[in-house]
Amino acid sequence: MALRAGDHSRVAMNGLKEKVLTLDTMNPCVRRVEYAVRGPIVLRALELEQELRQGVKKPFTEVVRANIGDAQAMGQKPITFLRQVLALCVHPDLLNSPDFPEDARRRAERILQACGGHSLGAYSVSSGIQLIREDAARYIERRDGGIPADPNNIFLSTGASDAIVTVLKLLVAGEGPTRTGVLIPIPQYPLYSAALAELDAVQVDYYLDEERAWALDVAELRRALCQARGHCCPRALCIINPGNPTGQVQARECIEAVIRFAFEERLFLMADEVYQDNVYAEGSRFHSFKKVLMEMGPPYATQQELASFHSVSKGYMGECVRGHKDCTLAWVPCPACPDTCALGCRRGRRCWPSWRRKRGSRSRCSTRPPASAATRCRAPCTPSLACSCPRAPCSALRSWAWLPTCSSACAFWRRLASAWCPGVASGSGKAPTTSG
Repeated sequence: MALRAGDHSRVAMNGLKEKVLTLDTMNPCVRRVEYAVRGPIVLRALELEQELRQGVKKPFTEVVRANIGDAQAMGQKPITFLRQVLALCVHPDLLNSPDFPEDARRRAERILQACGGHSLGAYSVSSGIQLIREDAARYIERRDGGIPADPNNIFLSTGASDAIVTVLKLLVAGEGPTRTGVLIPIPQYPLYSAALAELDAVQVDYYLDEERAWALDVAELRRALCQARGHCCPRALCIINPGNPTGQVQARECIEAVIRFAFEERLFLMADEVYQDNVYAEGSRFHSFKKVLMEMGPPYATQQELASFHSVSKGYMGECVRGHKDCTLAWVPCPACPDTCALGCRRGRRCWPSWRRKRGSRSRCSTRPPASAATRCRAPCTPSLACSCPRAPCSALRSWAWLPTCSSACAFWRRLASAWCPGVASGSGKAPTTSG
């Protein structure tokens, strides 16, 4: 336990040896760190939850946590396939168990073959297991419409936060007026301000335009940059897209303008894209910075430096499994070869291409994968579509030719129908269900 300076004299009077680590002798940069999503409000929420469990009367019955994007804590069900593969990798004796499906066993065996000693507990190279990085590269190529992705430019980390801090460590240097400045959006996810405080870097705020749905304005970037150059050396520009906590999704034109700005001002780009599978607004579409940069061509594609970040703790996976390196995120600090990835993407199943071809008729669910790629009910089943709504999206849903091997879930069909069918949402119509 760290002691304050006022405690020192009392310690000396009692004949105790003075502690080396106290609140006054600790690293002052660490002492300045504030991380609001896990601060005093969260501690008070824990106290309230404990009091409710003990029967203390309150004017409410539960505490709803809105401080962090913790998908499964808010009721999102884990994907069975991912949990099965993880269990098999951690305890390979289960590979002989009839309780696990064949495709999960094959995936686990493939991963274990790529591990040292065929064990998940073995060390890997610093950038992560080669096989996983190769899979990630294939995912990125599919996501970005065939633009090549090099697994050697992909690094795995224990979450996006660790990767972001690592890149910031590489960038921060200098003292006084030469200290590194980093442009971050306001509102921001507090990881950035906390990391910059710990690294003794200069936080350079640029403000998103609330009146335009939290849009990013290059003129505001230029204002912040010019002002900061009077007292520090700005070297990096952080972009959060889709926005956290604001939720805005940048248009392609905006991304191109940001890339040009960073190129002209010699700024390293950091693209936080962990919410790329959480786009629901009609007309919104996610564009990766890597894809746009490569399509802009020289000199941007060959000279602009970019590190992009993704995580399986968001989107349709929502997994934040602790203690398993190589299972969460990839990032790239390599100039002209930027990539971003998610591990073990299930979009390779045979049903997924069909789903992608049909997604044009959807809007609010435009980035959600089908439950067939997520819930894994195993038994061959075909949708029994009870919705008779004449609206175009519902007609399209009824016309889809789902393969027998595609497993679906009633909850998924209800969610789809509720999203686009007023009759289902109001309870006056029947949502599609599945049989089998």
